[in-house]
Amino acid sequence: MSDFVQQQNTVCEFNSSDSWVILLPIEQNIKRKIEAVGTPLKDWDIQINYGIKTGFNDAFIISTDKRNEILANCQTEDERQRTAELIRPILRGRDIKRYGYDWAKLYIIATFPSRHYDIDKYPAVKDYLLSFGLERLEQTGKTHKLNGETIKARKKTSNKWFETQDSISYWDDFSKQQIVWIELSDEPKFAFAENVTSVNTVFFMTGEHILHLLGLLNSKLITWYFRHCIGTTSGVGTNRWLKYTIEQIPMAPTSVDLEIMAKEICQHYSKDKDNKIDLLVCQLYDLNSEEINYISSL
Repeated sequence: MSDFVQQQNTVCEFNSSDSWVILLPIEQNIKRKIEAVGTPLKDWDIQINYGIKTGFNDAFIISTDKRNEILANCQTEDERQRTAELIRPILRGRDIKRYGYDWAKLYIIATFPSRHYDIDKYPAVKDYLLSFGLERLEQTGKTHKLNGETIKARKKTSNKWFETQDSISYWDDFSKQQIVWIELSDEPKFAFAENVTSVNTVFFMTGEHILHLLGLLNSKLITWYFRHCIGTTSGVGTNRWLKYTIEQIPMAPTSVDLEIMAKEICQHYSKDKDNKIDLLVCQLYDLNSEEINYISSL
């Protein structure tokens, strides 16, 4: 045991109030290089938000068939066009995979309070929502007795009965290029999305150089750094990809090559493309061949 300790020992300098981790010498070098080269994500021109919380998914998240039924019930072409714009594709956490997603053909009735919709301009949507009962849709937090059944309204807010529970002032960001991911995952599953909305169990990032950041976040090197240097776990083996921890990751300066490779892998995933991105990311952080081999072996 003493021989093992002598062979595996490493020196840590506790000379500041910053958090610390115990790493092998090669890992300490890799950590230092990442932090020397990169700029924390929070200092980039990006925004991170949650998806939408409706308070009543059974009513607001609908299938393609239900969407078609609502559109068929519109009385005029103008109403139909307005309604089609209101009902938007939505992603759930389970739909998201590495670099992409498998859309389940679900939609959300996106009546965000911040948009101040007039529900009377959407009579087909109004009729559909009211089929669930006003008592269930209202945002009062009250409990009702109806035909012997106890019905709980959505939590109390200042929003109207036909609106989603959250105001979503950043609704316009859903039309932009995004990186979407879920909090709990055993491996990085950051995906590229555009013109799609997401539920509140999903984080999404918008801003500049989205494809570059996507390649970094999915790379082996950044995954290693997150797991060993700043990340937290759920206690059952999965990582917690939380906003405040992801914002601490030092991101390498922008690379046109990485953006091109990330765009290609989003269009068609392959392990070979993934490996090439891993190598390029290591090079962006100035890792030497020994350090690259170490990360590649993980």
